[in-house]
Amino acid sequence: MRLAGRTVVVTGASQGIGAATAQAMAGRGAVVVLVARGAETLRSVAERCSRSGGRAVALPADLADVDQVRALAERVLAEFGAPDVLVNNAGAGRWLFLDDTPTAELTAMTALPFTAALHLTREFLPAMRARGTGRVVNVNSPVSRLPIPGATGYAAARYALRGLTAALRQDLRGTGVGVSEVVPGKVSSRYFANNPGAEQRIPAVARLIPTVPPERVAREIVHVVEHDRAERVFPWQLRAFEVAGRLCPRLTDYLTWRTGVHR
Repeated sequence: MRLAGRTVVVTGASQGIGAATAQAMAGRGAVVVLVARGAETLRSVAERCSRSGGRAVALPADLADVDQVRALAERVLAEFGAPDVLVNNAGAGRWLFLDDTPTAELTAMTALPFTAALHLTREFLPAMRARGTGRVVNVNSPVSRLPIPGATGYAAARYALRGLTAALRQDLRGTGVGVSEVVPGKVSSRYFANNPGAEQRIPAVARLIPTVPPERVAREIVHVVEHDRAERVFPWQLRAFEVAGRLCPRLTDYLTWRTGVHR
């Protein structure tokens, strides 16, 4: 898909992967709709996108609120029509043992990323299917493949997003609407600063996987859209770890547990 002139909706666009993706899409000449809760930070990202050569519009919304998701979708459809690309990137949540996770926080980390992607995608699908073109990109975490100890709620939400991705591919086969999943390793964003304690729970064996900048993730997202790719897991060390998990699941599970956090 050529991105020039296309409408791209990016969630979690106020910082990190979302902001970098918005700028990369704008640099390709796309019209980018920026979605996150913070209006001021979204405006700042929109200004940077405009300087990149594209057009950007900031639409603040709390995607954990289904009513706001519906209102956002209605506004996008009314003002821009069906998006050509939907990037479900919004996510949140600390890494905690399940029984240490407060109820409200467990609900929030399920809402972002899973239920936000679920409801927002549902709102846009009829118009995308009717047009016969488009792409949904779900940005996921390595724990959607390789769960770690001490991050149960977060991993469950990420596995749910992976299941949504796989089921959507089946639903949309032959419709002209594609589904991609982008899974980076550890990203040098503010995630770990915003979720103190999570970084210390990365198993030692997983620390062999290099950290990647948000701009690298953005380039991979652009690549899967432009080349109609279904999946991108990177860097290669993460891909190798994932393959090892499929070929030698018991050994991989043991190493992850043995070098991870324990009570």
